[in-house]
Amino acid sequence: MTESGTGTAGDERLRRWRLVLGGEDDGTGRALGGRDAAMDGALGALYGGGGGGRAQGERSGGLGGSAPRVARWLGDIRTYFPSPVVQVMQRDAIERLGLSTLLLEPEMLEAVEPDVHLVGTLLSLNKAMPDTTRETARAVVRKVVEQLEKRLAARTRATLTGALDRSARVGRPRHHDIDWDRTIRANLKNYLPEHRTVVPERLVGYGRASRAVKKEVVLCIDQSGSMAASVVYASVFGAVLASMRSIATRLVVFDTAVVDLTDQLDDPVDVLFGTQLGGGTDINRALAYCQSKITRPADTVVVLISDLYEGGIRDEMLGRVAAMKAAGVEFVTLLALSDEGAPAYDHEHAAALAALGAPAFACTPDLFPEVMAAALEKRPLPVT
Repeated sequence: MTESGTGTAGDERLRRWRLVLGGEDDGTGRALGGRDAAMDGALGALYGGGGGGRAQGERSGGLGGSAPRVARWLGDIRTYFPSPVVQVMQRDAIERLGLSTLLLEPEMLEAVEPDVHLVGTLLSLNKAMPDTTRETARAVVRKVVEQLEKRLAARTRATLTGALDRSARVGRPRHHDIDWDRTIRANLKNYLPEHRTVVPERLVGYGRASRAVKKEVVLCIDQSGSMAASVVYASVFGAVLASMRSIATRLVVFDTAVVDLTDQLDDPVDVLFGTQLGGGTDINRALAYCQSKITRPADTVVVLISDLYEGGIRDEMLGRVAAMKAAGVEFVTLLALSDEGAPAYDHEHAAALAALGAPAFACTPDLFPEVMAAALEKRPLPVT
């Protein structure tokens, strides 16, 4: 037997396998005690208490529907596991054991670890939420929103401010404002082969963003159930964009109806509680509304965030996108705005949009500022 299978390393390996497999007759011969036994109990309550191993996914959960017991369990997992693991276990508990309705109780909400997916669950329960729970739910949502703003806002403003500066070209720039790439391309006819240089007769430079509105951005967000995380991130980005004086931002959410939440953009929590996750989808109707609000097409970016499962009129939807692009609108289609990648989506509609010059792709929150900067500057999108 090698040394890797004996001593401290071997004991730790057996301990980890024992926690993974669960149950007494797991083949490791390892007994658990103290903190390990408590961790095993927390795992067993969610992933089951019978034999066969947690990895098999065949155990029945043991939390039941008791709010006090679930609240104690939530406290236990926060004691024994790091925050990312706690968030995964909470998500599994909601999905596997049907604990959504327990989140309508204030004491339960106070015990959970807030994250984007929990916010999505709360928003889906919004209409059923009693008044005694609503303020606690808003506090949970606000905590997540503030965390996201802290992570994303500064970089988004800096990236988009730079894009707006670069989008305003000037013909007599100061030296440090010269756009050398565009200047060289504009003067290639003046290339002197004997000197291997270009004579820059015409300088192209970056402008400086003024306080006037330079660009208009329309965020058009599908609020069907699968888009929950995207709705949360889009609301935060909408508030960040709305805080920039040189960008006029409109935020529209839709299912089979269309709701304009632009007047609530100063508080993304209000935006989120103005949504209603679930229901059907009518992208054509939503785009018709957005199209009616565009007054400066050449200076407008429309961002459609949707899985593209259209319940409206497909040909009209595609026709509207084509008409907006022909008028000069920059049209961006995001299948998701989340860390998880693209959900299930309508591949036929995605291909049709790509054929119109509006490729559909999933976008992480960290990439979104670069996508918006490219759209504002009318350059190719960083499609992943």
